[in-house]
Amino acid sequence: MAGGEKKAKAGENGRAMEDLLAAVAETGDRRAFAELFAYFAPRVKGVLMKGGASDTDADDLAQEVMVKVFKKAKLYDVSKASAATWIFAIARNARIDAIRRAAKPDLDPDEPMLVPEEAPRADVVCELKQRDARIREAVTRLPAEQREAMMLHFYADEPHSAIAERLGLPLGTVKSRLRLAIEKVRKELDFDDE
Repeated sequence: MAGGEKKAKAGENGRAMEDLLAAVAETGDRRAFAELFAYFAPRVKGVLMKGGASDTDADDLAQEVMVKVFKKAKLYDVSKASAATWIFAIARNARIDAIRRAAKPDLDPDEPMLVPEEAPRADVVCELKQRDARIREAVTRLPAEQREAMMLHFYADEPHSAIAERLGLPLGTVKSRLRLAIEKVRKELDFDDE
């Protein structure tokens, strides 16, 4: 029997695999898919086992491959490859993906980077709010030019050079105003004792 005749009789009903794949692609023909599955699933499993997959993994991957064949049948192009070549390429890619998944370590739930910070205790939150209110009150009592420099630096998060440019002042003047403002707030709130 010549190679073409063998290819034409590959399916149970004598339909070529390419024809079966075309029927799946065009109409979602479940009978054609059943023939493809019956023919290719055991072969795909065998190839996967030869590639080092365990019996269970090979069986799972073969199922996954055949599902992909059904879902992606419309992407098959008979002018580029035979049905077998296309299906075994899907199998090879599925095996590579499985190896990559297995090589990735599982996340450790106790990893410090993954554990959320504990919520602060209520007394700590209350103390922080009181401290923040005291700071805001102390800032309102600063001279206007120091208060403005402090607001731009600490609340608007602007660097000294941007503040100097914005206010049309020398950089040294801005730094002096900020230093004086911080000293006054610290002295008023006794932060040196904390």
